Amino acid sequence: MFPAAPLLTFLLLTLSITGSPVEVRNSPITVPIVRRLNFSNSTVNLLQHDQARAAALKDRSRLHHAGYTPVTNYDDVMYVAAVGVGSPPTIYNLIVDTGSSNTWVGASTDYVPTKTSINTGQPVEVTYGSGYFDGTEYLDTVTLGSGLTITKQSIGVASDSEGFSSGIDGILGIGPVDLTEGTLTNLPETTIPTVTDHLYKQGTIPHDVVSVFFEPSSSKTETKGELTFGGTDATKYTGDIAYTFITTTNPASTYWGINESIKYGSKTILSSTAGIVDTGTTLLLIATDALAEYQSATGATLDEATDLLVISSARYKTLKNLDFYIGEETYTLTPNAQTWPRSLNSQIGGTSGLMYLVINDIGTPSGQGLDFINGYTFLQRFYSVFDTANSRVGFAKTSFTDAITN
Repeated sequence: MFPAAPLLTFLLLTLSITGSPVEVRNSPITVPIVRRLNFSNSTVNLLQHDQARAAALKDRSRLHHAGYTPVTNYDDVMYVAAVGVGSPPTIYNLIVDTGSSNTWVGASTDYVPTKTSINTGQPVEVTYGSGYFDGTEYLDTVTLGSGLTITKQSIGVASDSEGFSSGIDGILGIGPVDLTEGTLTNLPETTIPTVTDHLYKQGTIPHDVVSVFFEPSSSKTETKGELTFGGTDATKYTGDIAYTFITTTNPASTYWGINESIKYGSKTILSSTAGIVDTGTTLLLIATDALAEYQSATGATLDEATDLLVISSARYKTLKNLDFYIGEETYTLTPNAQTWPRSLNSQIGGTSGLMYLVINDIGTPSGQGLDFINGYTFLQRFYSVFDTANSRVGFAKTSFTDAITN
């Protein structure tokens, strides 16, 4: 998936790196992203959505349109970027997704061909477990923001899609490039350069890196975030960024996969194992046996209305930190960070005032090669860096790491 030589070089140095000579601090090449909550028409089952996605991620053979059964909207909680396609550009609202790598449009707003549009005639399709699209590949000019224009970027133009709410036009895929293999139906061994890869290859950004900043919020209104292409934005994090290499364990190694262990207080609930970092997953999912340990230790009970764990106010007062050991660093979710925003309980079918936990079951026991997914509820507390050239993922604390927002 990643270049072998840089990986071998770095493995000779260390398994976790703090800082880096190639890090670009205060990069001005940023793209604003906006959080949206797709709870307008009905309540949603976050766990059902996330487990369907997890099952598809663990078994890429499922990522095919045939036999697809929609579970719920792909975009329950999502960050969206306004992306221009064509010249003059049409603006599309695309979900930012580190768990896939194809960029495509047309779910809501029709694709508008312009003088820069090239129809390759190649059929393309991607299934996400809780949504899909199929259509035709085009090469076109893609504008991500000021100074971030890509020429002849491969995009999918949907002729059919399902699982995406009104106003969402498609996906901006920023996962590893190998995830695109097999998505061109007639060219099953061909990969498609991602937008980050193309920005780097065309000399627009200095490094093949994209960084993500989310801001936690308990508000139903839109919340701002940021993508930084080519480096990092030091105004969005505190201290240093610590890096860990992409895991070699399959299937996590196919994605932005890392190794980590988890402790609740002083109790290890998940020994060191492989999993992934994924903006397309809302909850923080862990192996079934690890969740049983967590539930026992916290005293949480299962809420049948939401399928989430719930704790009493008395139990919350004794809730301990949840520590993630990644490389040589420890990343802590405080008790508050382990809970769903109470002001949004009704949107998930919950009861006002109850305390729902955002840690839940990935659906399989540990030892499966993808035993956790650090989703949005983890990523909103840390700055994250996805470094293709050096086969690694980085994290840093932000001013929101210990915030009491829920």
